[in-house]
Amino acid sequence: MNKETQLLETLADWNFWHRSLPDTVPRERYETEVLSKSTTGEIVIVKGVRRSGKSTILVNALRRLVDSGVSPREMMFVNLEDPRFIGQLEPGLLSRIKDTYLQHLNPTGTPYLILDEIQNVPGFEKWLLREYELGNARLLVTGSNAKLSSREIGTALTGRYLDVNVLPLAFDEFLSFKGVNPTDRLELAQRRLDIKRLFEEYVDYGGFPKVALTPEPVLKQAEVRIYFDSIVLRDIVARYRLDNFEALLQLAVYILSHASSPLSLNGLKTHFGLSFDLVDRYVEYLENAYLIFRVPRFDWSLKRQHANPRKVYAVDTGLSNAVSFQVGDRLGQRLENLVFLELVRRGAEVYYYKTQGGYEVDFVVKRGPHITQLIQVCNGMEHKKTRERELRALVKATQEIAHADRADHIVLVPDGEETVVREGIEIRIVDVKSWLLGLS
Repeated sequence: MNKETQLLETLADWNFWHRSLPDTVPRERYETEVLSKSTTGEIVIVKGVRRSGKSTILVNALRRLVDSGVSPREMMFVNLEDPRFIGQLEPGLLSRIKDTYLQHLNPTGTPYLILDEIQNVPGFEKWLLREYELGNARLLVTGSNAKLSSREIGTALTGRYLDVNVLPLAFDEFLSFKGVNPTDRLELAQRRLDIKRLFEEYVDYGGFPKVALTPEPVLKQAEVRIYFDSIVLRDIVARYRLDNFEALLQLAVYILSHASSPLSLNGLKTHFGLSFDLVDRYVEYLENAYLIFRVPRFDWSLKRQHANPRKVYAVDTGLSNAVSFQVGDRLGQRLENLVFLELVRRGAEVYYYKTQGGYEVDFVVKRGPHITQLIQVCNGMEHKKTRERELRALVKATQEIAHADRADHIVLVPDGEETVVREGIEIRIVDVKSWLLGLS
């Protein structure tokens, strides 16, 4: 079999030119964003952690195009992690893929070229730039590490691409995957027990799409653990050509086990007996693979902001639970992690804050020059000591941060809703489930 025939067979396996699109669960917000940005003529780059559903989002976007009257022959989809491409991953492969598609499908309009996991091809950014300048195709690409937002692609493609940042399922998406779609507070109340049960599953096993559709808890945990190993090995060890990665693995497990906590690089250096530079580099690798996020401590002074340790959050609570040895005692931290991810989905600029008296506010939300929200996350307000601590933190932070008195003050808890006033500050205590669903 010659290379052209093999390439055509590979493309035929990935595309829907002579077969129906598979049945999948829609993720409307991402599909709408992808198609909207593709109409601009810019390159659309769909980024996110491995197994978060990027490929399915693009398939669903193709389905929408077909439903609107676009012929499947006007679209070409290929996954560049297909084993048949081993030994061929160089820019010339992308040209051969495109030429083979054009020759055999002969699209009449401006075709959609969808290239999955394009970061596997060295020099892909130069190929994209040339195709963009030619302007004879709509380019949509995905990737599972931050090479798609690194300096090299930034330099080559500045002003020529638009991002779509994909996370594992939000809580409303998770419920939709389970066939539950509450649209208002009344329906939320009517299905309270079902939603509470599903929320506990969501907290424990996270929001990776395949995991959400897997029925058995043991299989869920095993699946998430496989994801962790795949991310570390394929998106970090293989990319950075690490020979001895045991220290990286231990560091990743430790950080994920301490999600929602401040992360001191010096502390990690001492704990693991590694050099500061190596710890700094490994943490950056974990960020580049979208495995973790780091959040700075709020200060109007950037110098003081950079001098303080950052808090770390996992991309998925199921992922951190699968590798952690202390899950049972950390429900509050897992809830905090879920709230952080939802704030990221909502496009918020997020910080944490520590008052002069040592009280911590989980989230300071900033939009432009304005502080818009101060948010605490708590595993219940039944105990007087806990209640006073959470409320006092919000009051003290408001008194110390300029203009924070104009912000919304919220405490998110597993159950219950009320409004209290402390020292002239109105504080809403809100059920975290209704907040995640946008129904609070």
